[in-house]
Amino acid sequence: MTGTYELMAQPLYGSGRRLMECVRLRIKDIDFGQNQLMVRSGKGTKGRATVLSDQHKPFLSEQLERVNNQHQKDLKSGYGEVYPPFALAREYPGAAREAGLMKPVSPNTQRQSFATHLLEAGYDIRAVQALLGRKDVSTTMIYTLVIKKGASAIKSSLDML
Repeated sequence: MTGTYELMAQPLYGSGRRLMECVRLRIKDIDFGQNQLMVRSGKGTKGRATVLSDQHKPFLSEQLERVNNQHQKDLKSGYGEVYPPFALAREYPGAAREAGLMKPVSPNTQRQSFATHLLEAGYDIRAVQALLGRKDVSTTMIYTLVIKKGASAIKSSLDML
């Protein structure tokens, strides 16, 4: 396989995605740093993280560059604008366009990253709980699931070929 078919077949095998999960893949669902692809509203309307194959990364990067170049051309021609889904336009006027961010980021995203990175660095969960101002350790334990059982800890079957 080559081209678009290869680009779609790789996450089917390498990440265990269903066909429609592959078709619905969005930029915000790709995390190159953590080697993860997010599935939003999968079967049973459940979300999950799957592994991003090292072999698939260059193909995705090239595709994102192609699409971004086309999008920039469309914008210069007066096209290429889309309406944000649901109430996002109301919640995020301007949608952080000036920052050039490809994914939505909020103050809570920074807080979650703070906690996750401290736990990844080996800090005690109770210390992180205290820093976050949480009463119950169970809410802080959510971050340990991402660290220890997340897709980034798994090697893709595509990379084992």
